[in-house]
Amino acid sequence: MLQQSKVSMQCYEVGINKTATVETSANRLQEGYHGDTSKTFLCGNVSDSMKRLVKVTEECLQKGIAVCKDGALFRKIGKRISEHAEKFGYGVVDRFVGHGVGTVFHSEPVIYHHRNDKSGCMVEGQTFTIEPILTLGSIECVTWEDNWTTLTADGSPAAQFEHTILITRTGAEILTKY
Repeated sequence: MLQQSKVSMQCYEVGINKTATVETSANRLQEGYHGDTSKTFLCGNVSDSMKRLVKVTEECLQKGIAVCKDGALFRKIGKRISEHAEKFGYGVVDRFVGHGVGTVFHSEPVIYHHRNDKSGCMVEGQTFTIEPILTLGSIECVTWEDNWTTLTADGSPAAQFEHTILITRTGAEILTKY
């Protein structure tokens, strides 16, 4: 879908916009288990501010993964992502969350990517997604009538990266490598 002006895909949509980014999301069912991943790509003539947004969003995903291990609090993910995003003046969309994956595609736990005070600890063997969305402007979102396409309310660009991870005793294994 061709987008107009400076509108960016936020979640679960593949599109090209005039700011020259493409956000893809893919999921796969293999042997009864789901996986989920997404990545923002740069295409064509991209401004330095967009390049920085995409780079920092991917860094936020990695920083969120880095705090994961058996016994760690889920809220550490949002804290770490928010701290890094805020260093660059970016907003973290709070409307979309990561989620558990396994034999059920969207399940517990709910993973918040912004600062929060939710309870809950990671347990060895859990699988879930971390999928932060950062924006250059408003973190508020508008969803089109198709109940699928979602944009920032002010039309500002956004970027998203996502991995499905497995919690281990000492860390996290990325199950969806690009």
